[in-house]
Amino acid sequence: MVSKFFGSLFGGGREPERIVDDELPRTQAEELEETRAALAELRSSIRRAGGLLPTLASSHMRQIDDVLRLLIDYVAEHGASTEQRVLLHAIASDYLPTSLRVYKALPPETQAEGTPETEKLLEQLDILHATVRDLDHQVRIGAIAELSAHGRFLRDKFDVDGVRIQGQLPTAELQTSETQRTEPQKGGHL
Repeated sequence: MVSKFFGSLFGGGREPERIVDDELPRTQAEELEETRAALAELRSSIRRAGGLLPTLASSHMRQIDDVLRLLIDYVAEHGASTEQRVLLHAIASDYLPTSLRVYKALPPETQAEGTPETEKLLEQLDILHATVRDLDHQVRIGAIAELSAHGRFLRDKFDVDGVRIQGQLPTAELQTSETQRTEPQKGGHL
């Protein structure tokens, strides 16, 4: 109290502000749950919009929702880069809901098929759909590339005397290779 009084007389009377970090860093699982919740809210908004949306716009939104829902499950199981998760969350919680909100806020006479406003919405949805499909592809390819790199590492690391780790051989090849390993080769040593 006294410091506030003297501070008001001589400047700097405010107490130093405390920096409070209410938002601790989220885990990937928490982040994905937030994205899943945002997508569920978006799905509800699409349903509530009902007949307000042109059929094509509603169809595009549902297609995007389907890809995002499956992608969230995939990312939860296999992971994704930070940038990919941020984009995934932004599409589900901001980009698509904003397009829907803005369209719903338009005057009713502009919400008909063929109007410039509807065409603009469809254009935005086309871009979002392409972005979501590209994101899905990139996340899955990234996981495949990572597995491929791990496979190369394991193959190089454990290539002992020509014995290599290989994928599943078809049954006929598997039997042939088993026979070759158990039968001594002509002129060869075991």
